[in-house]
Formats: sequence, structure tokens, C-alpha cells
Amino acid sequence: MLARTLAALAAALVLPTAALAKGPLEATVSGPGLDGAVPVRGNGEGGTGTPLGRLVESAGFFPLAFGQEPDPTTHTRPKGDLGPAYTVRFTVPGPDGKDATLIQTTYPYANPPVSYMAPGQRFFDGQPTHGGWLLAADGLNPLLAELGLPESAPTAEGDDGLLGIDADALAVAAVVAIGLALLAGAALLVARRPRPV
Repeated sequence: MLARTLAALAAALVLPTAALAKGPLEATVSGPGLDGAVPVRGNGEGGTGTPLGRLVESAGFFPLAFGQEPDPTTHTRPKGDLGPAYTVRFTVPGPDGKDATLIQTTYPYANPPVSYMAPGQRFFDGQPTHGGWLLAADGLNPLLAELGLPESAPTAEGDDGLLGIDADALAVAAVVAIGLALLAGAALLVARRPRPV
């Protein structure tokens, strides 16, 4: 009898927390190689039946937003080059009818892929996000590829260099300028050479 009472009490304590842990209504993904912010729709309560559900699961939304025991997150950034960052904006409903936006960053080309959410973002009537770094699930990269991400990390095309000029164009311009300066110098030398009388 005592065991049943304890089990019922534990369930009563857990159920309100589970009921409060609402998933996102929608999300957008933006970053290199994508044409603007790509919408991700579906059921954000978890499960892999819709694109949004797959994103919530594979990017680790629930442990990063609400926390989890045991805690799979770390507050230490993984070492090494993580590759390009992609911003995920989750729209989360609140109990007062006001939606909040939680921002998460994912690094799908890192080895292994990781996600990060800043701690202390406010949602759900003032609740702070747990935050941290989390290893992303295997389904993240295929989902992002379906949304339009390239299979391999995009390079920094048109990397803005000095004064917003493309670095390759700047190098070509420098070579042309040096060539023109040499030609002008040679022409000046020829012009100043004494002429035979």
C-alpha cells in the first residue's frame, strides 16, 4: 500500500512539470548557404513525424530549454573548429497567451554536430532557459539537408575584405596596380633618357 501511495505521489509531482513543458509552435533556420530564414513547421511536442518535431528532437530543444536529469548538456564549448553556425529561432507558447522566441545555434558540420542555447533566455512566463552545449542527434544533418543546407560546409563565398571588396578581386586589383606602376616607371625612364645629339 505504501508503495502505491509513493508512486501516486511521485506521478502527481511529475505530471504538472510534464504538462508545462510545451514544445515550439514553429521555428526558422538561417545561416550560410540558405536563402534567408527557412520556416520549419509541424508538431513541436516531440516525435519525428513532422519537420519541426524532428528539429526539436535532433537539436536537443527540451534539455537545452527546460533542463533534464541526468543532464546531457555542458557549459564548455567543444574544442576545435565547429564550422559555420546556423541560427534556429523557436517560437514557444506561454501560459499567458504570449509567445516567446528562444534562439539556439547549431553547428551541423562540426564533428560531431553540436547545438548551443544561451542560458537565461526568458520564456513561459519568465522561466529561464537551462542552456548549454549538447551533442546533436543523428537526424539533425539529414533534416537540415532537406531544408536546403548543402551536404558539406559552405565556403565563405565573397568573403568581404578591405572596404567590403571581395578578397580575390582585391588581389587581382593589386597585381594590376603593380603592373601599371611598373609600366609607368619604365615609360618615365625611357622619357628621361638623354637623347643622342
